Amino acid sequence: MLHFSKNILLFLTFVSFIACATVKKETKPLKTGAEQTNLYLPLLQGKTVALVVNHTSVIKQTHLADSLISLGVKIKTIFAPEHGFRGTADAGEHVANGVDKKTGIAIVSLYGSNKKPTPAQLEGIDIVIFDIQDVGVRFYTYTSTMHYVMEACAENGKAVLILDRPNPNGHYVDGPVLDRKFASFVGLNPVPVVHGCTVGELATMINEEGWLKNQVKANLTVIKCLNYKHSTPYTLPIAPSPNLPNLQSILLYPSICFFEGTEVSVGRGTDKQFQVIGSVNPKYGSFTFTPEDKPGAKNPPLKGKLCYGFDLRQVDARKQGFTIKYIIDFYQKAEDKNKFYINTASFDRLVGSDNLRKQLAEGLTETEIRKTWQNDLDNYKTLRKKYLLYAE
Repeated sequence: MLHFSKNILLFLTFVSFIACATVKKETKPLKTGAEQTNLYLPLLQGKTVALVVNHTSVIKQTHLADSLISLGVKIKTIFAPEHGFRGTADAGEHVANGVDKKTGIAIVSLYGSNKKPTPAQLEGIDIVIFDIQDVGVRFYTYTSTMHYVMEACAENGKAVLILDRPNPNGHYVDGPVLDRKFASFVGLNPVPVVHGCTVGELATMINEEGWLKNQVKANLTVIKCLNYKHSTPYTLPIAPSPNLPNLQSILLYPSICFFEGTEVSVGRGTDKQFQVIGSVNPKYGSFTFTPEDKPGAKNPPLKGKLCYGFDLRQVDARKQGFTIKYIIDFYQKAEDKNKFYINTASFDRLVGSDNLRKQLAEGLTETEIRKTWQNDLDNYKTLRKKYLLYAE
């Protein structure tokens, strides 16, 4: 009996050891590219550096600029994207040049008079570092800034270093692929709405597929994330922009951003940005809200007007994924279809073609519409596999 008990004890000890080892294996800490300074500091020695960064560009709680300066890196310029260096400007708001008060480094806006660095702005710089948290959606403009930075660096003989970060929408790929005739700053490349790439993967794809102007190719290096997979749920530690305040808004963003070209509010000017949809037509739904001026939402659409629609805060947005059911529903309920779109060109640019607008007018269902983009989407998925840096 004693011998039997010892065997059981040994067995339980072994099981416990395996379980602990498994847990330990599964809980290895995720590290962003920026955190792995040992991998990229050698690339910066003796170099003059420019940063493309914003408020999300941190190592733990310290901004990348401050970290690199403390490590002796010579930073000449900070390039600021949409929403500015500190991430407080409204969507679409002109971002001015300036000087960072903390470091004294010149800030050059890439969301002001020019969206692509000029040769003069790159003069004296050896390498440009891009480190901005993206959300994996085509019309989120940080990757357009990255595209233009890569293009300018390729044209002017400057190296590009991407410090990669996880994609909170990186677990799937969906939506219509952009028709390059509709390319704009809210979509420069022929990728679907939800492209399923980190910025490092997307940068490599852009570079290798010849999507930069005149098919120039950047001298590109990507510092990968450590212990990251595309299937890994990821909650951003810092809100990436004023109107994407939490994970729910980021997961819903691909599905409801199309409304930005319509009479329907997506909750700008509330504390439920990109988590509610509605307009002045009571037919749109029973949930109500009223947009007002707020930080990051000055003079929001439908300011001061009671909006009727839906509260999407309790939707399982990760499980739902990308859907056009909301835009179909609101279009069908619109009293005047000709006034549903504030600007048809803006709507088409977000979609990446004029197909969806025409299909809504024809009364097609979501299933019918999806069939029309499926072939392009399948081709993109095949292309994407060539550039994945992380397991699915």
